[in-house]
Amino acid sequence: MNCSKHPTTLHLESPGLGVSIQDRGRVGHRSIGVPVSGALDPLFLAAANALAGNPPDAAGLEVLLAGPLLRATGGPVRVALAGEMDARHIDAAGERRPVAAWSTVTLQDGERLQVGSPRGVGYLAVEGGILTPPQLGSRATYTRAGLGLPPAFLPCAPFTGDATEWAAPAPLTHPDGPIRVIAGPQIDHFDAAVREAFASETFTLTPERDRMGLRLAGPPLAHNARGADIVSDGVTPGTIQVPADGRAIVLLADCQTVGGYPKLAVVIRADLPRLAHLQPGDGLRFRFVDAAEAAAARADAAHRLAEWIAALRPRGTAGTDSAALLAANLAGAAIRGDEDDIAPQPFTANPTP
Repeated sequence: MNCSKHPTTLHLESPGLGVSIQDRGRVGHRSIGVPVSGALDPLFLAAANALAGNPPDAAGLEVLLAGPLLRATGGPVRVALAGEMDARHIDAAGERRPVAAWSTVTLQDGERLQVGSPRGVGYLAVEGGILTPPQLGSRATYTRAGLGLPPAFLPCAPFTGDATEWAAPAPLTHPDGPIRVIAGPQIDHFDAAVREAFASETFTLTPERDRMGLRLAGPPLAHNARGADIVSDGVTPGTIQVPADGRAIVLLADCQTVGGYPKLAVVIRADLPRLAHLQPGDGLRFRFVDAAEAAAARADAAHRLAEWIAALRPRGTAGTDSAALLAANLAGAAIRGDEDDIAPQPFTANPTP
């Protein structure tokens, strides 16, 4: 890549593991077989972008296993961390100081940032966003098709000159409780006893997991006489498929666009990010809800994010900025990003203290 158009860059000196560029995703291309991709946790990406002063869907780095080692080149770069992960700021003299999650740090030219390993998934946002060339309307990485793969040098916007470091008074969290689902289109392939077991038993996340989906261990979900095969039809992130062995598969951001297994249920959009933070061996339960409760949960997620962003302050200050809370337009940040009628809206991220 020719970096001359972007003199300010982040050099990936070590790429880490499970690190990818993600944004809202590739909306509008599923009809030709292109998955949406995008952030596994859009709320955490929006939180990192808010700290960095960006719109909620600006491209950032998603970290799943081990964080990268980054070096600022061509000028200062301000970065923000969101998620349960820490980092080390390494200055020109090699001195290290910790950088807490849910805060920002400015790297001067030549300084490094070593990002740690998150529990679940974490995000690193850059002031102005990561400016790799969009492909099909998105910078999101979809490894299986070679789309959006991170280059060694990540182009960044020029530093604004504002050296204020921001921090959140508390982490952004997701609600506890069962994962809420809506009945799937092939729920009639499962008898009442199986549906009841699905909604009452505890399932365990297996090591078989990636950005495409995760597999669950637990009581087998046996099909009735309608069987385990269907004519392939559309699937979306959150779809819970049950193949012939009865072991449920929950599809995630990089999932295919069609599938041939019966779909017992679909995880509601507000709870889908929670799955990205589960670790192998973690238990989870499910609860059926209707469309009205799903919509209410989605609105609540947007409200919680707005409150969290309104509480951001420069280091050393405290309090909540009510005006910033009222001004925050964040409904889009709680959206998975696979619909045409609603799109994330920009907002003023760094509230005025």
